[in-house]
Amino acid sequence: MLVEHGYHGFTYEAVAARAGTSRPVLYRRWPRRDDLLLATLTTYWQPIAVPDTGSLREDAVGFLRNADADRAGMISVMSVQLEGYFRDTGTSLGELRDALVPPGLASAFEMIVARAVERGELPDVPRSSRVVNLPLDLLRHDMFLTMRAVPDESIVEIVDEVWLPLLRA
Repeated sequence: MLVEHGYHGFTYEAVAARAGTSRPVLYRRWPRRDDLLLATLTTYWQPIAVPDTGSLREDAVGFLRNADADRAGMISVMSVQLEGYFRDTGTSLGELRDALVPPGLASAFEMIVARAVERGELPDVPRSSRVVNLPLDLLRHDMFLTMRAVPDESIVEIVDEVWLPLLRA
């Protein structure tokens, strides 16, 4: 319903009709429309596989490739189809993302950097969250600008020309 009709068409009536059930059944499980939306998105928002290749670079490139393959299709839903949700609730895409991610979960890039420190590939020095998570932020930026998957050359460029030099600076 979200992909076909956007948030405006994502009503209890429409979802109940599509699911072959009744509105009261949906209301019992999801008393607010936001609850129903989060449950729906959670079904499709699975964790992205974090590679453990033994190499900082290969882990980073591999994770971005996995994220690109897994999330590129969600971009139109998250940005275009949910515009009404953001307007109605006064929330942002970042807040929705935070609601979909289990609390206390380390970011993929925090895990990747921690492993690289353990292997001796990087010194054990403080790094800001913004620097550590920059590759995924840049990938998302490219996805939102183009509304499609990011070319592999761009993924490699993000890691090799931006992130690794920044981490080692």
